[in-house]
Amino acid sequence: MRIGLTGGIGSGKSTVALLLKEHGATVIDADAIARELVEPGEPALVALVAEFGPRILTAGGTLSRGELAKLAFSDPEATKRLNAIMHPLIRAESARRIQSAPSSAVVVYDMPLLVETNQRDLVDVVVVVDIPESLQVERSVTMRGLDRDDVERRMQAQVSRDERLAVADYVIDNSGSPDELKAAVAGLWADLHTR
Repeated sequence: MRIGLTGGIGSGKSTVALLLKEHGATVIDADAIARELVEPGEPALVALVAEFGPRILTAGGTLSRGELAKLAFSDPEATKRLNAIMHPLIRAESARRIQSAPSSAVVVYDMPLLVETNQRDLVDVVVVVDIPESLQVERSVTMRGLDRDDVERRMQAQVSRDERLAVADYVIDNSGSPDELKAAVAGLWADLHTR
């Protein structure tokens, strides 16, 4: 079974992925793949520098994610240019890893932009981790140390909460306690095994 796991920034999607991994799932993390693709010497980094300029590099020649985020999420056209470079590469590598997983595995494709990038075809079911938008901002700022304006810009670049929920086969409400989240994931895991 292939599960597409998605949710907006700050929703707790990574925590849900970790809980599913504890249940025995094989997790393929699109964000981790994206980080691998922009290592020094990788074609994606070369393309990003060509598009956004050398200021996105640190003195050591690695990607400055903060600088890239400032430039790429500054306007919708810049975001489109970033996505045009990264999304095809992430999709291709993700598809390769999903296909190479053992046929008996429950594969969780942890993809924040699953809906935005039309990758529903890579998975059997879509699980959306959902919280109110105000809570997304607060958790991103307080727990991840992100800049509030940056979080709000990123949210505007993502599909709306309603659009994400519209494609969900399952919804995990993460607005409660950690214990409530663990129980919800355990219930999801049990339900997936009855499909």
